[in-house]
Amino acid sequence: MEARHRVGRVQYWLLKSEPSGWSFASQRAKAPQSEEWSGVRNAQARNFMAQMQLGDLAFFYHTESERAIVGIVQVTATAHADSTADDPKWVCVDVRAHQALMRPVTLAQLKADGRFADMPLLRQPRLSVQPVSQMHWDWICAMGGLPQ
Repeated sequence: MEARHRVGRVQYWLLKSEPSGWSFASQRAKAPQSEEWSGVRNAQARNFMAQMQLGDLAFFYHTESERAIVGIVQVTATAHADSTADDPKWVCVDVRAHQALMRPVTLAQLKADGRFADMPLLRQPRLSVQPVSQMHWDWICAMGGLPQ
């Protein structure tokens, strides 16, 4: 699947994390410093990370029992060698906390809303890094209580 984003503008993404391992609260505690988004070992997810540019924004999605988008991070370093990998084919990006959502947006809410039927989160639920369209980004921000 090819990411559908506007050239020359901010691209939007979704990054999944198990909150018991690395949560949005952990990410915020690092601010204003950045942190590697490391440990991705799926070729398609790696390829999406390789497309990320400085300034791109990504939803921070908590997996496990929460299953919700809880915040936004910003890309601060483009794809580089993943320090947790022995094989140089695995890359990561650096991100820093940008903004918390006022209200988490749950997977159940997205599934119940037909506007998200074609969103990768619903079509490829195991993919840990995925693109988000401008339209879906705007709708989720609104659902999460962020001003447009």
